Amino acid sequence: MSTVTDIKKAALSLFAHKGYEGTALSEIACGVGIKKPSLYAHFGSKDDLFLTVFKEGLKDYIAFIQGAPIAASMTAEEKLRRILSRHGLYYKQHTENAALIKRAALFPPGELAEALRSEWRLTEKVMDRDLVAVFEEGMANGEIRALPMADLLFSYHCLIDGFFIQIFYHKDQDFEAKMGSAWKIFWSGISARGKANGVHHC
Repeated sequence: MSTVTDIKKAALSLFAHKGYEGTALSEIACGVGIKKPSLYAHFGSKDDLFLTVFKEGLKDYIAFIQGAPIAASMTAEEKLRRILSRHGLYYKQHTENAALIKRAALFPPGELAEALRSEWRLTEKVMDRDLVAVFEEGMANGEIRALPMADLLFSYHCLIDGFFIQIFYHKDQDFEAKMGSAWKIFWSGISARGKANGVHHC
């Protein structure tokens, strides 16, 4: 591996387990077997290094979500539920990429908070392309009510955010039950069948 790759690997491990504030550049350099000043030949600052590994972590996240096993024969509901479950599965992982994303989301370094939010918004836009396709398919085939796409995406992301928080506080069985209930309410609110059956929506 190259020195840059070694630096990013060491940095990811330390940032994931100790956070931005708890990690010193000297620790990263020691983990690679180089002197601290040598890091600056590859990364301009600690912020630069953190953002680099965070961006790569988000790429790993996107790849995992987009790797959800989805068949063309699935209904829109099945596809949306499968993608949502994929998010939960990623959050349950104990990989260093997953740990870094969770730590950065819950405890963003103050000086990097806006930069992290910007990267997260870009990540959402990438994942939204797949969601838009499923929502449009569902509306076209009469499965989903004709609703503003922005509302559909926002409400779906609220479910994802709920996964992220609830998974920290509940055992798997309780978590699945709670999220199953949340899904039923969400789906009844957007499904064309719910409207046909007289379900009232605010």
